[in-house]
Amino acid sequence: MKVAFVAPEASPFAKTGGLGDVIGALPKALLKEGVEVSVFLPKYGDIPKHFLDRMTVLEKTEVNLSWRSKYAGIESLCHEGIRYYFIDNEFYFKRWGLYGYGDDGERFIYFSKAVLEAIKVLDISFEIIHAHDWQAAAIPLFLDALYKKEPCFQNTKTVFTIHNLKYQGVFGHEILGDLLGVSGEYFYGGALEFHGRVNLMKGALHFSHALTTVSPNYAEEIKTGFFGEGLEGVLEEQSEKLRGIVNGIDVAQYNPKKDKEILKNYDVNHPEGKAENKAYLQKKMQLSPDPSIPVIGLISRFVEQKGLDLIRRIMHEVLQEDVQFIVLGSGEKKYEDFFNRLGHDFPEKVGVYIGFEETLAREIYAGADFFLMPSLFEPCGLGQLIAMHYGTLPIVRETGGLRDTVIPYNEYTGEGYGFSFTHYNAHDLLYTIRRAAAFYKKPEVIKSLRENAMKGDVSWRKSAREYRSLYEELIKRR
Repeated sequence: MKVAFVAPEASPFAKTGGLGDVIGALPKALLKEGVEVSVFLPKYGDIPKHFLDRMTVLEKTEVNLSWRSKYAGIESLCHEGIRYYFIDNEFYFKRWGLYGYGDDGERFIYFSKAVLEAIKVLDISFEIIHAHDWQAAAIPLFLDALYKKEPCFQNTKTVFTIHNLKYQGVFGHEILGDLLGVSGEYFYGGALEFHGRVNLMKGALHFSHALTTVSPNYAEEIKTGFFGEGLEGVLEEQSEKLRGIVNGIDVAQYNPKKDKEILKNYDVNHPEGKAENKAYLQKKMQLSPDPSIPVIGLISRFVEQKGLDLIRRIMHEVLQEDVQFIVLGSGEKKYEDFFNRLGHDFPEKVGVYIGFEETLAREIYAGADFFLMPSLFEPCGLGQLIAMHYGTLPIVRETGGLRDTVIPYNEYTGEGYGFSFTHYNAHDLLYTIRRAAAFYKKPEVIKSLRENAMKGDVSWRKSAREYRSLYEELIKRR
C-alpha cells in the first residue's frame, strides 16, 4: 500500500507546533504497520543545512496557477526509512518562517498543485493521498476538478485530516479564477463558498473520500456550533466520512529513559531520577529546590484557545497555595505581559521564560509534578501525552483530545492519572489545582498516579493501525 502525505511542516525539517510532530512521527509508525508512506513538503529556506545538502534534484517542471506559470523543482531525500519530496520555489518558500505572509493563500495553493504535478512528472501512483490542514486542502479539489482523468490518479483516494478547525484557509472570491483556475460551479454550488469568500478547508470536506480529525471527542465537538467554526453544518452533512483518531507521540524521541536533554534519566521502574530533575529545574528557574513544594508546569502558545484567560483570573489565588509555577511560551502580548509581571511580583514562586527553548521544555516535562492545560478547545494536544510519559500529571479541561487521553484520578478506586474539570470556568480550574496540590501531600498517591501515567501507551502504534484500516477500507471501494 502506497500513501502520500501532503503537509506544510514535518519534524525534523520544519516545525511550528504539534502538526510538525505528527507528520514527523506518524509515517514511521505506519511503516511498521506495512504502509509505504512518502511525504511531500515545501522546501523552506530555514530547513537545516545538513538536510539541504542531502537533497537530490529529481525533476524540474512548471505549475500553472490560472494565468501564471511558476517554476517547481522536485527534490528528495530518505530519512529514517521515509521518502521525503520537497517542492522548491524560492519566491514562495525561501523566507524566514513558515507562515504569516500576506500571500499564504497563493503559496499553499501553488504547493498543493505542485505536489500533484510532481506525482505526475515522476510517474508515481499512490493509492491514498492524505492531505493535512488548510495548507494542503486544495488537493482534493484539484483532483476532482483538474486531475481525476490523469492515469496516475485513476485509482487514488483522498483522506483529509483536520488538525485544528479554527484555521481554514479562507480567502477572497477572486482566487477562484486568479489562482485555483476552477469553474464557478465549485463556488456557487456551495462546495467552496463561505460568507462570500473561498474556504479551502470546506472544499476538502466536500471532495475528500474520508475525513479524520485528531481525537474522537473533537470529531463530535466540531459538529456543534460552539466548536464548529462555521463549518458545523458541513461536518454534520459529511459525518459518515468523519472519524476521530487520537494522536500519539514519538516515544523514541520523547523518552525519559534515554532523553539526552534532561539531567537524569529515569523510567517507571526506576523513577528516582525525577526528583533530581525537579531540583535542577527549580534551581534553573531561580526557585527554592524544595521537594515538598509541587511544581506546576505550563508549556504553551499564548493564545486564547489554551485557556490562559482562566489562568489570569485565578493565578493570584493559586499562588496563595504552597506551589511553584513555571511557564514556557510566547504569543499574544497581553499574555506575555501577564506572565512577565507574575514572575516579577512573585519571584520566589514563579519562573518565566518567554519564547521557546527545546531543552527547557524537556526539563519541565521531566521536572514538574503537574502539567497545566486548561484549554478552551483542544483538538488533541501533545503536551499532556508527553507529560504523562515523563510521569508529570496533567491538569486539564475535559475537551477534545484532553478528554480522550486523560483519565481523571478516582480517589475511591485508585484509577486514573490526572486531574480534570468540565466547564470553562476559572474557579473550577482553581478547585482542580487545589485538589491536585492536596493530593501531592500524599506521596503514596502521587507515586501510584505517576506509575499509572507512565505505563499508559501514548505511542502511535494503535492509531497507526486505525489509519491503515481506514486506507484499506477506501482502497476496497474501487
